[in-house]
Amino acid sequence: PVEVEARSLAMELSGKAGVENNGFVQHEALEGKEMDISSREEVPKTCSVDVDPVTVEEMVLKPYAGMPKEVLLQFSSQARYRVTREILFWLIIAGSIALVCATIAIIALSPKCLDWWQAGPIYQIYPRSFKDSNMDGNGDLKGIQEKLDHITYLNIKTIWITSFFKSPLKDLGYGAEDFYDIDPIFGSMKDFENLVAAIHDKGLKVIMDLIPNHTSDKHQWFQLSRNRTGKYTDYYIWQDCMQAAGSVIPPNNWVSVFGNSSWQFDDVRKQCYFHQFGKEQPDLNFRSSAVQQEIQDIIKFWLGKGVDGLSFSTVKFLLEATHLRDEPLVNKSQNGESVTAYSQLYHDYTTTQVGLHDIVRSFRHTMNEFSREPGRYRFMGSDDNEKDDIEATMMYYGTTFIQEADFPFNFNLINMKNLSGNSIFEAVDLWMKNMPAGKWPNWAVGSPNAARVSTRIGKEYINVMNMLLLTLPGTPVTYYGEEIGMENIASENVSEKQTLATLPEKSPMQWDGEVNAGFTEGNSSWLPVNSDYQSVNVEIQSTWSNSTLSLYRALTLLRSNELPLNRGWMCHIWNDSNVFVYVRELDGLDRVFMMVLNFGQESTIDLKATVPNLPSEAVIRLSTHFSNAGKVVNTKLITTEMGEGLVLEYKTTKPVHTMEAFQGKCFVAEKACYSKALNLLLMNC
Repeated sequence: PVEVEARSLAMELSGKAGVENNGFVQHEALEGKEMDISSREEVPKTCSVDVDPVTVEEMVLKPYAGMPKEVLLQFSSQARYRVTREILFWLIIAGSIALVCATIAIIALSPKCLDWWQAGPIYQIYPRSFKDSNMDGNGDLKGIQEKLDHITYLNIKTIWITSFFKSPLKDLGYGAEDFYDIDPIFGSMKDFENLVAAIHDKGLKVIMDLIPNHTSDKHQWFQLSRNRTGKYTDYYIWQDCMQAAGSVIPPNNWVSVFGNSSWQFDDVRKQCYFHQFGKEQPDLNFRSSAVQQEIQDIIKFWLGKGVDGLSFSTVKFLLEATHLRDEPLVNKSQNGESVTAYSQLYHDYTTTQVGLHDIVRSFRHTMNEFSREPGRYRFMGSDDNEKDDIEATMMYYGTTFIQEADFPFNFNLINMKNLSGNSIFEAVDLWMKNMPAGKWPNWAVGSPNAARVSTRIGKEYINVMNMLLLTLPGTPVTYYGEEIGMENIASENVSEKQTLATLPEKSPMQWDGEVNAGFTEGNSSWLPVNSDYQSVNVEIQSTWSNSTLSLYRALTLLRSNELPLNRGWMCHIWNDSNVFVYVRELDGLDRVFMMVLNFGQESTIDLKATVPNLPSEAVIRLSTHFSNAGKVVNTKLITTEMGEGLVLEYKTTKPVHTMEAFQGKCFVAEKACYSKALNLLLMNC
């Protein structure tokens, strides 16, 4: 019967396909349900059944949600799914390999990223003069913390704080009484910890001074040494002195930086101790391994406090010759007994002695121990003004294989004897030509030990000097107050007790036009505020579009946003008694910046005749005269007034550094090339 055959066919399908289809059963209670399965063998394999074709088509098994494993395996054996699966598998493998290879290639071809100490300006703060928070007339650490917004307002990421160790404040605190403590005039260790935390919270970095050459004579080490106590006996440089007619005859003719003999007799020890600076600042004996270890421990202590870098000052004085011979006279005809000034001798035996750089490298090694954490590289600078010995300065970079300082601080622009386009070029060229390959330059136009720019060369040049500082390759260093054009205070305003010649450039920061320029709410400040504070201050200049402060901010913003200014080539184009001209450009970019800076009198120059393929017109991107920004200039006829600076922008397919005429006039520290296709920096295009 038809019903029996249909039921048998359904059972057969159920056995083969793993599902039961009761669609053919009209009466579920039929006794055929109880039939022995073996009876199916008696049913013909093929038969003629009067079944609707649509019903038969529905009997073909198709994938459905929730299929058991047995059914799923039947479909997995079908060829079309296996091929698709294999194709997808190999595509995924090939894509993963390609992604890994592309990542490796990009890493291999990409230049080293600029580190935090390379990426922007460093702002140097003399803490006693920055901001007073407790009305005692002295700037302090809390005051710096209160004014961190000013640092970020300037688009600056790194703060350099000069010495704040506990000290008798002889030589303005550069002779420490305790390397592990803060002088109470600046606050407490807790104040320092809060300041470092606040600096880091704002995404900034902090560098501090460390002067390892000497201590204060109030230091515990010196007190123990003068009494010949244990290991401290040789912590300082002691020599027997001869006495005649009630006066002390020093061991040799060595003279201190401040003048007169560098030997001082000590009544307790009955010997002379050596001091390169003031007599209250005895030199440590760095030929003692115990002294070297003490300094290493001090470095570790402050890095452990979260400091991001250290500037080591006066390191060229760390070692002296042991033979104690007289130093040679500059003027051979001078009577040796009349020598009293530091400049009257060649300091062959008291500076840069053999073994000095081994000590500096040991400082670097200690700092590297704290640089292993990703993103926490510890910067090391050396602050030694070699002046006429550029080769000695460059030695502080280290060698190709052995690193010392990340850079020795550059004072070429401060040490210039006169100002002109030629002298600026010479100062820049001297550093760039002598700097070891692959090293990073830096520039400063002010410091705590030099007259301010406005005083030293004239306030009409402050803007163009800031433009120079912020468009040269490398790291610019700005001394507090230079961003608003502060001047030295008049020397007659310094009291008789404050006799040091470097005080006039340390006058209090001028924040606003209120009493004491907003530096302190107390009745007076430790140094007088400059009399021009009502017109030269942060508050008023922040409201003027054409102020020194506004230009400074515009320059730091331009520097951070434009790759050619950030890390590109620098090519010297022209210099004469009035102007200095150079370009900044980057391989792969057709946009070039040309700086035309006037350090003399009004001048007109034809740069198109000097630079082949220079476009006939360029746009003024920034000017010391703000109203000129956006104007177009003719490159055959560029006129600048005294103290005027222009940042010109133009496009070209022929960069200056590729031109044969300018070979030897172009420099690059961290070479890079911009790829438009990948929107990436590469080492080479």
